[in-house]
Amino acid sequence: MPVRLDLAALTADELQALLGEEAAQGRLPDVSRARLEGRSLPGPVLHTTLTFEALEERAWGATPQQARALTALDSELRAAGAEPLGVYYVPLLSERRYLRAYLFGPEVAAALRWSETPHSPRTARPFVQAVTWLRDRASGVACVFSTTAAQPPVPALSEEVDVRFLPAASPADLLSAHRAAVLRHGRGGKVGGAEGWVRAWQELHALNVAAWTRRGLLLEDGEAG
Repeated sequence: MPVRLDLAALTADELQALLGEEAAQGRLPDVSRARLEGRSLPGPVLHTTLTFEALEERAWGATPQQARALTALDSELRAAGAEPLGVYYVPLLSERRYLRAYLFGPEVAAALRWSETPHSPRTARPFVQAVTWLRDRASGVACVFSTTAAQPPVPALSEEVDVRFLPAASPADLLSAHRAAVLRHGRGGKVGGAEGWVRAWQELHALNVAAWTRRGLLLEDGEAG
């Protein structure tokens, strides 16, 4: 179900990461006015569920530079021990809707994520993500999420997610740091092939949507203003 982010409910850091520094400054008067008046300010559309469409292999990359970057990152992930599972298109993501799926050991669902139609420097750079769900959540942490994206996730992920934001890390370093973080919490649950890989990302999204709902970040139709 599509909803909209309430810009007035985001933190200053989230607003800047979402819009970029210049655009965030331009919206700041509207955001401040909405907060003072106690009303919402509708922002980008966000979907509360995700669907994954398996794709046939082809030459990926919207530009030669991006194609080379994807090939290099894929090679690094495989060299680090990641097992490729195929490519998916996720139409309900706001950007970078193409994901190459990997398993790293039995418990890590990793993804190389990019856009086939990059329209700005903010969306052109491919990056790597990884998620592991924990067997024991006694510490209050449900899963570990790591990313090499240039910007932190927006909105901020659930308080039940241990987030590793490593924009300068290589794929191998990201996977190593991710696994070390999992071990600090205990043991990760098995992913279980391609279906488990999809489920791991869908459940992460659902966990975050629940947190964003608790924070009052999501606006359904008719709620704006």
